[in-house]
Amino acid sequence: MKFTPALASLLVALISSHSAHAWFRVACTGPLVQERVDPIISPNSNPSNHVHTIHGASNFARDATFDTLRASSCTSCLVKEDLSTYWFPKLYFQDPRTKLFEPVGNGGLLVYYQNRGDGDKKNGGPGLKAFPPGFKMFSGNAQARSRKYPRGQGSQAELRERAIEWACLRYPAPGYNSFNGQGFPTTDCESGLNARVHMPACWDGKNVDSPDHMSHVAYLSGLDNGKCPDTHPVPLLKLFLEVTWDVTKFAARWNPAVDKWPFVYATGDPTGYSWHADFQNGWDTSALQNAIDKCDNPNDQTGNGVTEACSYLTVLQASVGDQCRISPVINEPIDGTLARLPGCNPIQPGPGDSTLYSTANCPI
Repeated sequence: MKFTPALASLLVALISSHSAHAWFRVACTGPLVQERVDPIISPNSNPSNHVHTIHGASNFARDATFDTLRASSCTSCLVKEDLSTYWFPKLYFQDPRTKLFEPVGNGGLLVYYQNRGDGDKKNGGPGLKAFPPGFKMFSGNAQARSRKYPRGQGSQAELRERAIEWACLRYPAPGYNSFNGQGFPTTDCESGLNARVHMPACWDGKNVDSPDHMSHVAYLSGLDNGKCPDTHPVPLLKLFLEVTWDVTKFAARWNPAVDKWPFVYATGDPTGYSWHADFQNGWDTSALQNAIDKCDNPNDQTGNGVTEACSYLTVLQASVGDQCRISPVINEPIDGTLARLPGCNPIQPGPGDSTLYSTANCPI
């Protein structure tokens, strides 16, 4: 999908209207590739369960490593030193009349690198650490279809559930949110459907991954701020990801007074609760650590989160990032008009967790 002016305007509006109290930001243009590949959850499988929209370094692959990412020739994200990859499930419109699926465009990805928690020097802590080589993590639950925990209960499971957020941007006035929550809204979002993910910001200090891809990291006690648990004492930068989907393009084709919300994830999710995101570190770790330690100065623009003001970070032009594309390795249709979602992902509205199917036991 080409990074058109219309899609670019969504990202520009997001950058200008929603600071999210960021320290610095990494903007990503149109997708690097979109396909059923997942180097974290399904590193030995081609294809993986559902289609992802992928941003970042050109050496993205099911078996990508820190070293291979660092050898990438380009990135679709606009900080040269960041050769990480980021991915999340693709969104589709299901026509209420024909029941056919069509892809929904978005304005790129915006990644906030936030200095949060008691570990930050500003908050009296020892200082935040750069992500180590080989580090991977994800946030959210692809099988979720409802809330399970009382909001604010504070367990890691509840924080993981609360880590996904939504805002329905209703009007041209930037930042006006008519809805903010976990599940999908029920109306058109004239200025875009804004999906957000908080990532864990605490590390056990030993493992760059874990069998469930979660146990080596933890969320801050207040999700967006607070303390790291004793089991995960190493404070990291907190990643906060935003994507704004152009749902209003389809507004004339459904009636909120009659039809159910017609947008679904590639996971077969019409509820929105399966929203999630993945991160595989490809940073120049020295550059990132220098940025953490030396580019948060209240006496210059680095203290205001201006990425360009940090001498350790090189901000690229959007036209450069948008030229970074790779060909999918999975040969299947994922765009156009589809009779079914790619892979085996029947619509599963819950409220219980969904069942993951393979093509061998597909019920549709």
